[in-house]
Amino acid sequence: MSTMVPILPDSAPFSTEQRSWLNGFFAGLLGSASGTPGAQASQAVSSSGAVSTVEPPPQPEAEEDFPWHDPAMPMDDRLKLAEGRTKPRKLMAAMAQLDCGACGYLCKTYAEAIATGEESDLSLCQPGGKETAKQLKQIVAEPEADAPVAQTTVAAPKVNGNSNGKVKPAGDAPAKFDRKHPFPAPMLANERLNGAGSAKDTRFISLDLTASGLEYKAGDAVGVWPANCYEHVDDLLRLLGFHGGEPVVAQHDGRELTVREAMLNCYEIGEPGPALVKLLGACATDPKHRDDLTKLVNDEAVTGLVDEPRIVDVLARFPSVRPRPQEFVDALRKMKPRLYSISSSPRLYPDEVHLTVGVVRYDLDGRPRKGVASTYLAERVLQRQPVPSFIHPSRHFAPPSDPDAPMIMVGPGTGIAPFRAFLQDRQAQSADGDNWLFFGDRHEATDFLYRDELEKYTQDGLLGRLDTAFSRDGDGKVYVQDRMRQRAAELWSWLDRGGYFYVCGDARRMAKDVDQALKQIVAEQGGLGESDAAAYVDEMAQDGRYQRDVY
Repeated sequence: MSTMVPILPDSAPFSTEQRSWLNGFFAGLLGSASGTPGAQASQAVSSSGAVSTVEPPPQPEAEEDFPWHDPAMPMDDRLKLAEGRTKPRKLMAAMAQLDCGACGYLCKTYAEAIATGEESDLSLCQPGGKETAKQLKQIVAEPEADAPVAQTTVAAPKVNGNSNGKVKPAGDAPAKFDRKHPFPAPMLANERLNGAGSAKDTRFISLDLTASGLEYKAGDAVGVWPANCYEHVDDLLRLLGFHGGEPVVAQHDGRELTVREAMLNCYEIGEPGPALVKLLGACATDPKHRDDLTKLVNDEAVTGLVDEPRIVDVLARFPSVRPRPQEFVDALRKMKPRLYSISSSPRLYPDEVHLTVGVVRYDLDGRPRKGVASTYLAERVLQRQPVPSFIHPSRHFAPPSDPDAPMIMVGPGTGIAPFRAFLQDRQAQSADGDNWLFFGDRHEATDFLYRDELEKYTQDGLLGRLDTAFSRDGDGKVYVQDRMRQRAAELWSWLDRGGYFYVCGDARRMAKDVDQALKQIVAEQGGLGESDAAAYVDEMAQDGRYQRDVY
């Protein structure tokens, strides 16, 4: 006896794709119940009487394990874990494991783009620096061996704060605005957060998302497509001998524009990539300049050139270089978006996002330097002027899904950004969980970012503990990790009752020092040996109770 398979009529309130999926699901489910293998296609009769073949729903794709995807792990250890894997996985293991997006990719997708030849620039991993670039070059040069397929397991969906408990329905249409199609978000506010006399310039930036359809959650980031500094472009044009109106074609999208427009909006004009250095060497009419540029390609020191030179430094040092406009822009790297942690909660600000931007300005070798995106936002965008933006979801950084769980946040400087959003999230939810913030900067009088808000949260009881470390105010420098050690017993008690521990900020120094302090506190207060303390912290990370947004 055959089983009657229910078929959804065309009038059902589902899209064609959703209806097909559900028909296949019922056919596979009931086919299996009646002895028919669920993997076989079943036939369905539509309301019009036509017979169609309906495939059963696709099986969940196996999730590959990346055991090296830990920014605290030394590169040698990461590479050992990737031994025997395919070249893309070895390339991934050589990267900084931060998924910071500074390269224009994630660690995994950057590695895959290199392996397929889609991306030829091996120096885009800024946190990994020269060490990563050197290792990538070695791996690319290795012959491709037949590596075994990695063992994979099907992981059950894990409900945590990253999804706010929501499951995205299958077949959802992609967002209209995304990385490749950014939303022109009008700038609502640009306010300096540091007090008068501070050596720092940190800005509160608010962007309007009204009518964009973009949604975000606490812990996500905003990607901003910046424009270069006009003065910087003028300096380069002068050194190149261009007047700026020369026509060029942007190779990545085929647009025709002037070389000035291309340098302002389409390309990175800071650090020179290998392709540009090779071009400049080929265009140099002075043999000594050609020799020195060859050294630069090979990462050798060049007399009279600063370490980690910018394009303007190279052109000033080698005036015999004279490329043509088109070949010059062809050798530049495409402009990359910059990512900023969101400083607001959608529960309070559904139609806007707040950013906390540290403006980068400094002098090197007598020449002023500027951060591309930070000075773009701080200096070159006017009120209500659109900023090309998109939401960069965070998969592994979000407040606890349990509103009663204790939350410890370590965010010095602009690292405060996501924790302002976390606190807003908990305020909007009337969450009962305890909250503790460690904040640090140089001077309390001028660099205590969001002081009024944080002190009000303390008075209202939302922020149960606020520990600060202002490194330049006392006789000796004090940092957030020092405050952690001073509060070791209480910090351990929060962790011991299921507390979540978060870090945001500098990966190279602060995050490493905080990680070391955390393991020391766990060892001393928990009565554990060094290896057991490290295992405890690793288990916290595996359980989502130790999360880091570092860069």
